[in-house]
Amino acid sequence: MRNVHTGLARLRDRVRERLRLYDGGPWPVLALAVTVALGLVQSVELLAPLCWPALVLLAYAAGRRMRSPLPMVWFFAALAVAGLPLCAVVGRELWAWPTLLLTALLAMGLPWLVGRYLRQRAELAAAGWRIADRLEREQRAVADRARIRERARIAGDMHDSLGHELALLAVRAGALELDPALDTRQRTAAGELRESAATATERLREIIGVLRTDDEPPPVAPAEETVEELVERAVASGVAVVLEREGEAGRLPPMVGHAVHRVVQEGVTNAAKHAPGAEVHVRLAREDGTVEVTVRNGPVPHGARPPGLASGGTGLVGLDERVRLTGGTLRTGATPDGGFELAARLPAHGAVPRAAGTERDTASARELAHARRQVRRRLRQTVLVPLAALAAILVLMLPVSLVSSALSVLDRADYDRLKPGMSRAEVEKLLPPFTRDGPPDGAPRPPRGQSCAYYSPSFNSSSAYRLCFAADRLISKARYD
Repeated sequence: MRNVHTGLARLRDRVRERLRLYDGGPWPVLALAVTVALGLVQSVELLAPLCWPALVLLAYAAGRRMRSPLPMVWFFAALAVAGLPLCAVVGRELWAWPTLLLTALLAMGLPWLVGRYLRQRAELAAAGWRIADRLEREQRAVADRARIRERARIAGDMHDSLGHELALLAVRAGALELDPALDTRQRTAAGELRESAATATERLREIIGVLRTDDEPPPVAPAEETVEELVERAVASGVAVVLEREGEAGRLPPMVGHAVHRVVQEGVTNAAKHAPGAEVHVRLAREDGTVEVTVRNGPVPHGARPPGLASGGTGLVGLDERVRLTGGTLRTGATPDGGFELAARLPAHGAVPRAAGTERDTASARELAHARRQVRRRLRQTVLVPLAALAAILVLMLPVSLVSSALSVLDRADYDRLKPGMSRAEVEKLLPPFTRDGPPDGAPRPPRGQSCAYYSPSFNSSSAYRLCFAADRLISKARYD
């Protein structure tokens, strides 16, 4: 069993190490931005084949290494917004913008989503190893609980039987000590017997204390300690804890008060153990007959390292049981900023009895179900996001087509004023803002060494004017119907 546990721990640590290596910060996005900038220098439509392998690899690395998708989402949005004026001003062709969006979708969007999906699968594998490790610990806990129950039974028997008998013995010895019919020697012996009974009773208490579990620590806080005193002790120990109270203050039932104390104690202890130096925010709110207690700590400060204390993984399990017995619910999980939150909701007027045999999901089942939902959601995103982006690009093509057709019309009078030999600067003064989207059907290929632009004689016309330039001079002009 020990070898199995060691093997599971090694595999789990290996998966976690891989996940830590994938947390690459913003560098993948920066590298991708530089590559996109170099590609745009060569082509505003990003149709530079030499850049495509780099774009695919860097987008995949961004999806696999980055924990949050927001930087890439903002990057794609910025590229789409900046691409429109870039294509309009530099390329002077509105149709280059949908081409740019399609290229970005295929060369970067799809690889990024694939990387995100594979990262989520790796996190699911890590969650599986954690659950396997927890199940093994729970198997050992079954035997421990059996021993604990037996010890508790022995302690209860000793307390009920021996304690009662010793108490009666002390009472009778005290009566004999005061009996005037006995002489001094007999009364002295009775007094010694009473003292022996009291000593035996004290020893019995010590023995019952020894019957506690071997790894169960003695109480470190006063039994009647309040949450304020607990926070003060934590602050005095160097933990940055802030306490916030909302709603009416009042005395809680003992069981609920102890549960609130335990939630705060567990949250502060976990923060000090796993996020040293992070600020801990404790919030107590009481309203509508319920008490809400939240303990939230921020992420580990930059440069700080956890002390490496071992965690048995049973503190939250026991806390969940204590909260459940009061009729409350416990919620735990990571916060968006990388911290951790422990929240409980309890009845303010005492425990609410629960029906016997009510089944509850275990923490392992909840964690595994959450990981599966994440993977399914990521798979849906990998399929649906590109389809939605493609549909959006197709919808954008209609207004782009209308605007491009309207702003690429070359007036017949301006066309007649164009003469071969004119400089490009003189010609551009007579041209519309944008060019037509490619040549019409049947138009010949441009002559070698010349660059040609096409314009429409009228809105949505199938005909086109062709102007060919070489060395910044107009070489020829023609109309094709």
